[in-house]
Amino acid sequence: MSQKQILLAERPSGKPTAETFRYTEVPVPSPESGQVLIRTLYLSVDPYMRGRMNEGKSYVAPFELNQPISGGVVGEIVEANGSKLKKGDFVIGNLPWQEYSVAGENEVRQIDPSLAPIQAYLGILGMPGLTAYFGLLDIGKPKEGETVVVSGAAGAVGSIVGQLAKIKGARVVGIAGSDEKISYLIDELGFDAAINYKTQNVGKALEEACPNGVDVYYDNVGGEISEAVHKLLNKFARIPVCGAISTYNSDGKDVGPRIESTLIKSSVLMQGFVVGDFSSRFSEGARELGGWLKEGRLKYEETIVEGFENIPQAFLGLFEGTNLGKQLVKVADPSS
Repeated sequence: MSQKQILLAERPSGKPTAETFRYTEVPVPSPESGQVLIRTLYLSVDPYMRGRMNEGKSYVAPFELNQPISGGVVGEIVEANGSKLKKGDFVIGNLPWQEYSVAGENEVRQIDPSLAPIQAYLGILGMPGLTAYFGLLDIGKPKEGETVVVSGAAGAVGSIVGQLAKIKGARVVGIAGSDEKISYLIDELGFDAAINYKTQNVGKALEEACPNGVDVYYDNVGGEISEAVHKLLNKFARIPVCGAISTYNSDGKDVGPRIESTLIKSSVLMQGFVVGDFSSRFSEGARELGGWLKEGRLKYEETIVEGFENIPQAFLGLFEGTNLGKQLVKVADPSS
């Protein structure tokens, strides 16, 4: 039996295109001792994958040319050849972009479909939720009454960051790219204010939304938006640097104002991080997020594209801002 698979066909210069990806068909593998065969149900596409398409050293190895791209996958075990997992179990893991995968039992984690829909483990209960949790609470450390600004606020991470900041008693201002997203942030998630960077002057809008300055800036985008926030940073402000999506497809150097003097004058902490830095505490983060979700204090949104063949389209949409909340691809329905 054969299955579809998506390979990295080229290292893109600038924004990836359809030519960046190549479809192929390969046999469905069989699990050996201690392994399971997993049918892909939901697949995550994430901005960090753009960096892995480049050559060069980073915090994670680059994708190899003419090899399958990989990422977060929720799947169903269809054949088990071990002692821990059984047929019908749902699992999550970092797996290739293909319809079926073989993995060792210790390379995937079983998930509980009774706590939340299985795809939520790729979003609020998975990497995006944990990224929001640790970046905001360990680095940002918002206090009651402080002002927290979040860029990329309607995305998978930013939307959770804002809600966590509200739970901690902060005033929250989000920056997003459409009126629909602005309404979602304010009306659904309870942000105190939100700014449409495509239609508003971000600098002026921030001054109005943050009359007492900015104490925490959760940076998901970098670029000109971040430069506007930097001008309003208060003494001892904190900046968790999660992403820089505005520059991921840049052909040249990312040139902008120097921030060192701002950091010095206002004694600002600016710290980059990746969620793997907190891997020893993932169970803590998942427990806290799950509790707030069950209490109704956290909400989440998903943008789901259906069909294995539409994975590249969903990925490219991340750089156009077409997604609200977590961007997922539904590949198949569970068998039970």
